Amino acid sequence: MADLKIRNLQKGFDGQAIIQGIDLDIRDREFVVFVGPSGCGKSTLLRLIAGLEDVTHGSIELDGRDITQASPAKRDLAMVFQTYALYPHMTVRKNMSFALDLAGVPKAEVDRKIKDTAHILGLDQLLERKPRQLSGGQRQRVAIGRAIVRNPKVFLFDEPLSNLDAALRVQMRLELARLHQELKATMIYVTHDQVEAMTLADKVVVLNGGRVEQVGSPLELYHHPANLFVAGFLGTPKMGFLKGRVTQLGAASCTLELDAGGSITLPRSGATLAIGSPVTLGVRPEHLSVAEPGQGCLSVTTDVSERLGSDTFCHVRTRSGEPLTLRIRGDFTRGYGQCLDLALDPAHCHLFDERGLAIGLALRQAA
Repeated sequence: MADLKIRNLQKGFDGQAIIQGIDLDIRDREFVVFVGPSGCGKSTLLRLIAGLEDVTHGSIELDGRDITQASPAKRDLAMVFQTYALYPHMTVRKNMSFALDLAGVPKAEVDRKIKDTAHILGLDQLLERKPRQLSGGQRQRVAIGRAIVRNPKVFLFDEPLSNLDAALRVQMRLELARLHQELKATMIYVTHDQVEAMTLADKVVVLNGGRVEQVGSPLELYHHPANLFVAGFLGTPKMGFLKGRVTQLGAASCTLELDAGGSITLPRSGATLAIGSPVTLGVRPEHLSVAEPGQGCLSVTTDVSERLGSDTFCHVRTRSGEPLTLRIRGDFTRGYGQCLDLALDPAHCHLFDERGLAIGLALRQAA
């Protein structure tokens, strides 16, 4: 078992709070991803778990054992760093066996673990090479292998793919997902890349300013963001936002007048609203579509388009200057500066109050 409990965890540097009272439960065999913008505290939180930073306040428990003050070597965790941190003068085999050799593990057992791990990671033919003879992806696999042979209770990954090129990042992402299934291990992974968070995680922890904004499955956070920050951070391209006010309220619907012009009626599920309440309407690129002239609820002007083959990301601006992105068919041909009418899918819109907190809507797609 490898259950991790974090309670009221705090960390400060020079009187400035970096981690501000985090509570988090990580269950056995979960793949948990910490995601957020630069400076949000995700790497600091990982280093606190690893014992590489001292805790200012709070506690960390692993399977009921308090490890808050334990040294890194006594925590039964293994960390994979962004920079690989391989010994350049040692072969792949020696890099992977180094910690076991120091611990006095019998040679036969070391050889068995190295062989099994090399097979899992496709390193069988590289064991006698040195790091300088390996590609970036191979070096990262060696760093992961060095962690695997220790058989830790929890694997910690600190942005392990950020030094790789785009194609190799995709390949390594698939390998990490497969590795998690094969090892059935608890993994905690830090990244600023929300695509990695969405594709790898069982549970995503969105951090901002040293606080947890929301915790949940990738689809739960995508379909039910708790606030404007989470809504705008998760999703590629990002969600668009339109300012407006509530003009009509019914038992099952509400109508908004948008600052950009036009109005839209949305389903409602008992949310507390009042006539005149300022709100923000959020809509993802895939839930916007081009309407026939005069048939849409919003008029926009086209900006630049990104053509990806199967899809086109068309960037537009409303009359009030708010940017939106449409995800539409790849052969879309409207040029720069043209006028479009847009339709919004009411069942997939998101609504936020003036504090930026999500307001419940009835028919949104379930996670």
